[in-house]
Amino acid sequence: MASPADCLPWLPGGFMVTVRALLFWALVYSYCAICACIELLKLLWSIGRSPGKTFQRIIRENPPACLSDPSLGTHCYVRIKDSGLRFHYVAAGERGKPLMLLLHGFPEFWYSWRHQLREFKSEYRVVALDLRGYGETDAPSHQENYKLDCLITDIKDILESLGYNKCMLIGHDWGGMIAWLVAICYPEMVTKLIVVNFPHPSVFTAGLGRGGFPCSVAGVLGG
Repeated sequence: MASPADCLPWLPGGFMVTVRALLFWALVYSYCAICACIELLKLLWSIGRSPGKTFQRIIRENPPACLSDPSLGTHCYVRIKDSGLRFHYVAAGERGKPLMLLLHGFPEFWYSWRHQLREFKSEYRVVALDLRGYGETDAPSHQENYKLDCLITDIKDILESLGYNKCMLIGHDWGGMIAWLVAICYPEMVTKLIVVNFPHPSVFTAGLGRGGFPCSVAGVLGG
């Protein structure tokens, strides 16, 4: 069986693609530099007016009460077989109903799906996951532990650990990227795929161009 990495699209090449990518990122970095200068000036102004308040921090003894709202579901943990990592998720709806698996974006966690947990629990077993490195899920320290093939395998193993062999898979942002690739690599596990705010991987990589993004899909994969 092909590994998840074998299922991923190759990055396109070509001189014009590279030029386009360079121009795109030149504009992105220029825009970011302007925004950074504006924010720096605002910070300096705030420090000048009230330095103590600017650097004040609040230490929370307990998490916000909204995270423990019982109407959202039950907090659960599962340790998956491939990596041995412990994953946190919130589940709503009866066991045995069709599974709706929700993958959040960056830099979010399960709570992003609070409305969906309430809305669909009457028809589905709704599971909102904290992805690897987020929320209460284990966070390995080395970069190689966050390659896309690892993230794809996480979802396959979690699905099996929950006692299902297929699900409706919904992803947003970076979770959308993972959802796309799970559907590509393990189509038999996905009954329906819904992706918000992330294009198909082939479109994504074509837009970036080979070497056009310092942390490209190929780089994350180690390819």
